[in-house]
Amino acid sequence: MNVFSHVVLIGPGIVFGLIAAAPIGPVNLICIRRTLQYGSLNGFVSGLGAALGDGVFACITGFGLTAIAQLISGLSTALQLAGGILLVCFGLYTYIVKPPKPDKDEPKEKGKSSLARAMASTFALTMTNPATLLGFTAMFTGLGGLDPSFFSAAFMVGGVILGSTLWWLTLTMVVGTLHARIDDRVMRIINHGTGLLVALFGVLVLGHVALKMI
Repeated sequence: MNVFSHVVLIGPGIVFGLIAAAPIGPVNLICIRRTLQYGSLNGFVSGLGAALGDGVFACITGFGLTAIAQLISGLSTALQLAGGILLVCFGLYTYIVKPPKPDKDEPKEKGKSSLARAMASTFALTMTNPATLLGFTAMFTGLGGLDPSFFSAAFMVGGVILGSTLWWLTLTMVVGTLHARIDDRVMRIINHGTGLLVALFGVLVLGHVALKMI
């Protein structure tokens, strides 16, 4: 398989990354809310956390790390339980949080710390959703005729991360145009609505886990 044949696999990878990132779910809601409240950079960095999580699952699938895949599958109930609890906590926090007052004297270190927490939180949410791994397994299986070499997998995984990142960049840029027009009253309404929806996602996940355990 020549180099060009490896490189063109970035295309399907980008499509897979977009498919994984685009559906409206709790991570999308969190990124939209953070973009409206804190600006495009915070929302985009939050999206990068999800893109990194997608990249991890794509690596496990693309490089055939079956032992890790089986471990995640075996821990699916525990991961879903943790994810549901995280979603409920995120939702409740989002509901009660007050819109921040602009602080021009905020230390740069604090801003960097906030961005790191934003990325870590969405990465954790993505990693507690084993359904994403199953999704990548199904999508990669659809390309079963491809040469399963290291370089093929590397370009596919790179494409997945790029596609997911492109989604978060586009979403936060579009939503970010509304950031300056949102006042405290509207932001409280957005926080309440987003918080309730994210918490509802968490409750549904916990309900699904409870039904599996009965």
